[in-house]
Amino acid sequence: MNTAGAAIFDVDGTLTDTNHLHVVAWWEAFRQAGHLVPMPDIHRAVGLSSGDLIERLLGADRDSEEDSAISDAHKVLYGTYYDRLPAFEGASALLRALAERDWRVVLATSASGPELTALRRAVDADDAIWDTASSSDVAEGKPSPEPVRLACELAGVRTDEAVFVGDSVWDMEAAGRAGVRSVAVLSGGIPRAELERAGAGSVYHDVAELLVRLGDSPFGSAVS
Repeated sequence: MNTAGAAIFDVDGTLTDTNHLHVVAWWEAFRQAGHLVPMPDIHRAVGLSSGDLIERLLGADRDSEEDSAISDAHKVLYGTYYDRLPAFEGASALLRALAERDWRVVLATSASGPELTALRRAVDADDAIWDTASSSDVAEGKPSPEPVRLACELAGVRTDEAVFVGDSVWDMEAAGRAGVRSVAVLSGGIPRAELERAGAGSVYHDVAELLVRLGDSPFGSAVS
């Protein structure tokens, strides 16, 4: 089967409007463990794996025996939103438009299990999704290149045949380390300048704008 390449997507903050739900859930999980962590700091750490996020916010010298309880509390708190997670306007249409143009759409996300199921239900484009590289499939999450490289393998393409779309600094760094072209969206709340410094090749307001401008985007080579 011919393919235009791999269209790799982060999910939280990119396809779904969920970053700030994660911030609130992490803030409460830290509070329950006796840590008052500023929400802006949590926001900038969203997109890391749970272990890396906790270490970044509490430091390497923290009592790491608390990590599991904090992570579990976050999962429980965030899980209360599973039945109403919002997708961004244009998310499902963009994935379908790319699939129709022979791009193999792969999700590369730190979510897994029931959380990933809830996110996919929110995006509502399973018919357009080729495969998923979740946190349970890799040893290291973003900014490690492992999730992006796995997404390329799942799509059966070389890294130079892929484009990665994400909203965080960690997404851009992972793409760069994997040798994959990167597209950033501002919908996750990270400033354009930070995304560009992290290696974003192009920046769009959100996936709705990327869909409208698909012809002059990095995906344009496959758009008639």
